[in-house]
Amino acid sequence: MPDFSPTEYAVPGFVALVLIEMLWAWKKRPEAYEPKDTLVSLAFGLGSTVAGALLGGLALWIFLQAYESRLFDIGWQWWAWALCFVLDDLAYYWVHRAGHRIRWFWASHVNHHSSQHYNLSTALRQSWTGAFTLGFVFTLPLVLLGFPVAMILVCKGFNLIYQFWIHTEAIRRMPRWFEAVMNTPSHHRVHHATNPRYLDRNYAGVFIVWDKMFGTFEPEVDDEPIRYGIVRQLGSFNLLWAVFHEWIGIAQDLWRAPWGSKLGYLLREPGWTHDGSRDTSDTIRARWLARQGTQADTAQKPIERAGEAA
Repeated sequence: MPDFSPTEYAVPGFVALVLIEMLWAWKKRPEAYEPKDTLVSLAFGLGSTVAGALLGGLALWIFLQAYESRLFDIGWQWWAWALCFVLDDLAYYWVHRAGHRIRWFWASHVNHHSSQHYNLSTALRQSWTGAFTLGFVFTLPLVLLGFPVAMILVCKGFNLIYQFWIHTEAIRRMPRWFEAVMNTPSHHRVHHATNPRYLDRNYAGVFIVWDKMFGTFEPEVDDEPIRYGIVRQLGSFNLLWAVFHEWIGIAQDLWRAPWGSKLGYLLREPGWTHDGSRDTSDTIRARWLARQGTQADTAQKPIERAGEAA
């Protein structure tokens, strides 16, 4: 296994870009950064690095064992690198989508969405419990196909590096051709929004085409300001609460739920309850769409009456 880790080499660049964005925010958008929020984001990043070092060995061991049963010997050709990067990004789309649609995975992924600010430091809000959810199984098909484990890990590193720069409000739009194919700050702002229009949209890592293929794409609308964070905001800068609050919520729900409903609190979408007492992203979006339809009907009626009078 090679010792090359793209993210380790990228850390100085991450720091430099955060400092540059802070200068931009100081002049253009002072509200873009909040000191306590930024410190929590930095602590998230440090903690996720430690957690990855402690727990990442399990995923690596499983990958290496699975590689022994691979279907093909793909090797290290240049085209294998390109194909591996694309397929790994497709796997990322699906594990990311699961992270929003299955509460077991959301309990880990919610960490990344917990900030009500959207800046480059937000990209550092990485989970401490990702390995615990076993989300790495979404990558197993690549291993079984025969892509070398080291190649997959390097591609994952470059995927993570790409996603860093899209966590900013300093860039409004990229060229149209780029927006059509690649994930961009505009597309990813949508993903971090709590507006009903934007909930559970734009799961892409690098290529936004996955969302367009699988029906989860939503463009950013310039006349609707984005509200960041999660539907039920943390209301605290307590680091441990930010990291573990959803796991605590799951434990409480499992304790209180009837036996026949307990599994739903693990495997159904976040917000699901056996008695329908809470909202999910689907119910929130459905209400919003219903209101949009009512407003459209109301706006149309005067036009229809004017036509009848004529």
